[in-house]
Amino acid sequence: MCGIVAIHGSPDPLLGSRMLDRLTHRGPDDQGTAVLPGTWLGHRRLSIVDTDGGHQPLTDAAGNHLVGNGEIYNHADLRARFAGHRWSTGSDNEVALHLAVAGGGAALADLRGMFALAIAGPGLPFLAARDPVGVKPLYWARTPHSVVFASEMKAFDRAHRSRVRPFPPGCFWTPQEGLRRFAHAMPRHTTGPDAPAEHEAAVRAGLIASVHLQMMGDEPPGVLLSGGLDSSIVAAIAARWCRERGYRLRTFSVGTAESADLAAARRVAAHLGTEHFERTYTAEAAVDRVPDVVRAVEHYDPALLHSSVANHFLAELAAQHTKAVLTGEGADELFAGYRYLREFRDDNALDAELRRTVSTLHTLNLQRCDRTTMAFGLEARVPFLDTDFIATAMSVPVRLRRPDHGRREKHLLRKAFAGWLPDDLLWRAKEQFGDGSGMSGVLRDAMSGLITEADFQKTGHAEGIRNREELAYHRIWHRELAGISPRTLDRSMTL
Repeated sequence: MCGIVAIHGSPDPLLGSRMLDRLTHRGPDDQGTAVLPGTWLGHRRLSIVDTDGGHQPLTDAAGNHLVGNGEIYNHADLRARFAGHRWSTGSDNEVALHLAVAGGGAALADLRGMFALAIAGPGLPFLAARDPVGVKPLYWARTPHSVVFASEMKAFDRAHRSRVRPFPPGCFWTPQEGLRRFAHAMPRHTTGPDAPAEHEAAVRAGLIASVHLQMMGDEPPGVLLSGGLDSSIVAAIAARWCRERGYRLRTFSVGTAESADLAAARRVAAHLGTEHFERTYTAEAAVDRVPDVVRAVEHYDPALLHSSVANHFLAELAAQHTKAVLTGEGADELFAGYRYLREFRDDNALDAELRRTVSTLHTLNLQRCDRTTMAFGLEARVPFLDTDFIATAMSVPVRLRRPDHGRREKHLLRKAFAGWLPDDLLWRAKEQFGDGSGMSGVLRDAMSGLITEADFQKTGHAEGIRNREELAYHRIWHRELAGISPRTLDRSMTL
């Protein structure tokens, strides 16, 4: 997990250095740069895999260079394809370098993981790419002399910020080919028999495989344990994996003293026998944290920030004990966990909405997940959003994922893991993390109180702001990220 900067065209090393300095929090362990014909590459490193030998930019014998952010979970399998090949490091990212040089951008479809990367050298003049789900962030901007890439919006010089756009997931860009898609986040069509038991078994096996794959690293990752269903299931799988190898899983939870999620997480941790760490915070501490969180998350949506403040406290706690964690992101989008989805009565409409929510995760929940953790040099992994597991989940007919007919939301997922958690925890009603952690009510009242109704009526509507709380966040966001267009937060766009 790292921060990257790439400049292609007429590279300016001073610009690159300034941008890289703004990403120090993403990679506190190491820094590296490379100057090549027409390209400047910069990297900030958080050392997790091959901590001694994985310095970046990575290079091959021909002089091709790569800077990458993220993890390639199937790197060992991909290495086996290159029989007799000489490897320079044990880094998972080195596989991406050799794969792209050998097969171009289309070859990146073989990567299973979360990544944003840039490659340049004699075998591949320049290529930038982002994983199919958009778990890892990447932004780009076309300046008068170059195309500039970075892991966060704040990395860009203010003069370039009006041009910044999210780089679209599942795509690569080269100067010769332009923007091309190499992979989709999910299968185009959902098919599968109406056989609940078969789907429960497939979901269980698929998620176990995804968690096991993402336990890679020089030491096992911990789990951000909210106390809700999704992170509790991930923790249950990871705890078994750790016990079988002589480890004790570490879990982390936060909330106000009276929060329901904190109490539930404590019970899950006790049941699983994890080494559990928790932190409580006051309303005053939460409000004081808001400017830091808006700066980190680079967003001003209230619903996103309610959970982001809690996540910020949580990441700060976890980073004191580990460098990587698993989270439960993505389960609600795949298994119809949100309350509003009960309003959908047509299977096709519900399927379309679930696909939409997954395709926009990179600008909402995944943006929160990445930024709050990387603010403390912590890597977050998302087993529910492994592309193989997405395909498994989407093969379940939507009628079996529908939260109606008296069934609790995520009914099939709960049944798939019967026996892994106590029934009262397995079937506990869902609460949004911002609600369950006690954050939503705290922030809604405090932030709304900073804006008068007259002020909102005067300026809020003109900015497209929905309420007084959002206007309070928007003003912080505008101050911290002056020059960024609000529409940049909505979707990926070509330059």
